[in-house]
Amino acid sequence: MTELDRLTGQDARAQELQRAFDVFNQVSEALTQAYQELQGRVESLTAELAVANGELRRQYEEKQALSERLALLLNALPAGVVVVDCAARVSEANPAAREMFGEAIIGEDWPVLAAARLVQAGTPGEWCLGERRLAVVESPLDSAGGRILLLHDVTAAHRLKADLERNQRLAAMGEMAASLAHQLRTPLATALLYSANLGQDDLPDAARRRFAERTSAQLRRLERLIQDVLLFARGGSMGRDTISVRQLLGDAVHAVQPLFASGSVAFEVACLAREVVVVGNRKALAGALVSLLENALQACSPGARVVLGAEVAGDSLRISVSDTGSGIPVEVQERVFEPFFTTRGQGTGLGLAIALGVARAHGGSLSLRSAPGEGAEFLMLLPLEAAAGDED
Repeated sequence: MTELDRLTGQDARAQELQRAFDVFNQVSEALTQAYQELQGRVESLTAELAVANGELRRQYEEKQALSERLALLLNALPAGVVVVDCAARVSEANPAAREMFGEAIIGEDWPVLAAARLVQAGTPGEWCLGERRLAVVESPLDSAGGRILLLHDVTAAHRLKADLERNQRLAAMGEMAASLAHQLRTPLATALLYSANLGQDDLPDAARRRFAERTSAQLRRLERLIQDVLLFARGGSMGRDTISVRQLLGDAVHAVQPLFASGSVAFEVACLAREVVVVGNRKALAGALVSLLENALQACSPGARVVLGAEVAGDSLRISVSDTGSGIPVEVQERVFEPFFTTRGQGTGLGLAIALGVARAHGGSLSLRSAPGEGAEFLMLLPLEAAAGDED
């Protein structure tokens, strides 16, 4: 190898080495730039993470403060709050609920506890717990699959309502005392007049029987008036009779059938709920229906028709008394349920007021629909008895 060839080889290796260094420098610069970009991205993400952590910390503190306020509110609530998990066991209870059911309520099986301690009250949605009267409202917890129960003590409100209704009845009786005295005096004076004739020695037997019958009729009218007054003043108590609709309507039909039979007004029964059961005072409910049917009969002229109907409407029993009479004027409709209000000279004005009181005592309602010349319909709604476990 000549000297020239040796130098040429060295130059080639130097050039290759130079190119390698150039490539290395380019790669180093690219890595340096990538590192700087990565470092900048890390700093940006760190800042964003710090902001997110701050926001999360703020939200956590707000939720913690809200949780504390809710805990204080639950502890201060006079109503009981019970949380039931998906297995129907009591997982939480505020102090008011623990005071009602005892401190050992946590972990108890709620259906078993409710069945043992709660008794269905006369009003739907209300239960008796010893001397207490509770209104129970239930809401589902969709996220946890359980329920939250609000137990509101309505004992005082129930007593106040009963006192208010009694005071209203007494006030109405006081306002109508003069009218009542007149109504009592008329049949009493008539009965005295007829009975005085019975003392005549020469009175024929036929006349004596006629006077005796008229005296008895006036005394029965007087007795009916006094019974209506006492029933209105006393108010209705619901009772706990279990009555089928067939029995209830049968009692009313049996009482009014002779009245319709002696007149020329058609009477029909349209019952679509014969085996449905209601709970209450059988005698009071039947008496209310009799009052409605008698009212309808008296409003009808010969050739008219009265229909007693019953059907289930949702969770209520719908009992209707409709007639094809002349209807009730609008100005009279506003007063038909007022005690002692009557448009008939022989009426006491208490029949519809008592019927309304009976319906309300059973947790129901009584309403009127009428148009002049198109008859009238009285509609009584009574709640159907719910199964005892439905609220548990």
